Amino acid sequence: MTMNVLYGAAPQDVKAYDTQQLRDAFLLTDTFVADQVKLTYTHVDRLILGGAMPVTKTLTFGSGADIGTEYLLSAREMGIANLGGAGTVTVDGTAYEMDNRDVLYVGRGAKEITVESRSSQAPARFYINSVPAGTEIPHRLIKKAESKAIDLGENRRSNKRRLAMYIHPQVAPSCLLLMGITDLAEGSAWNTMPPHVHERRMEAYCYFDLAPEDRVIHLMGQPAETRHLVVADGNCVISPAWSIHMGAGTGPYAFVWGMTGENQEYNDVAPVAVAELK
Repeated sequence: MTMNVLYGAAPQDVKAYDTQQLRDAFLLTDTFVADQVKLTYTHVDRLILGGAMPVTKTLTFGSGADIGTEYLLSAREMGIANLGGAGTVTVDGTAYEMDNRDVLYVGRGAKEITVESRSSQAPARFYINSVPAGTEIPHRLIKKAESKAIDLGENRRSNKRRLAMYIHPQVAPSCLLLMGITDLAEGSAWNTMPPHVHERRMEAYCYFDLAPEDRVIHLMGQPAETRHLVVADGNCVISPAWSIHMGAGTGPYAFVWGMTGENQEYNDVAPVAVAELK
């Protein structure tokens, strides 16, 4: 397991960033690497995010050496979303079979996590979010069919999409982590409309199911000082509380959203009219 560290940035700093500085601060481009567990610790609400992609090996992680605790989840909870082929996640000896778009909630106190793919020809891609947790909640596998889906947007505005809640008070409880998956309808390009900020929560995104030639143009920044990131399949974006988050793709795509902060109120947001963006 490797652990990178990012320190975040203030809005006034981002005004002066060039493209590479912006990408270095907010974009993860090597999330899924064959037979590796790659994690990033961001000081934005102390979120850990990353990926594990077992192809020819079984991968095991769980040490807290990088964060100063005995185990990675000594004082944390975790969500693991499978964005690839079928695989298995084993937590302290209990195995969970995971198909594409299944999500596993791992509660505080877990010691060892092992991941493997059912087939090396169609490897699992396990996307990971972990946040500090103040209580122990039992592990739970949330199958795709058990998620709560909400249809949003309109075809005429090219933003029709289906948001599926997995780790959420209405589906599976957690301490502070929220996690779900959004799929764009055929012919739609825009996500997260209208744009908004939520001062009491940060968010992270993992874009997936993009063709190699396609990209998502992810808009971020303060409403009057927007910036953009060009995002490829498997890339992740860190979105601090002060930043909007919206984007459009050049082809079909989906994304995992994960949140943490002061509350779990999904609608605790401050919408921003598109006409106000600059």
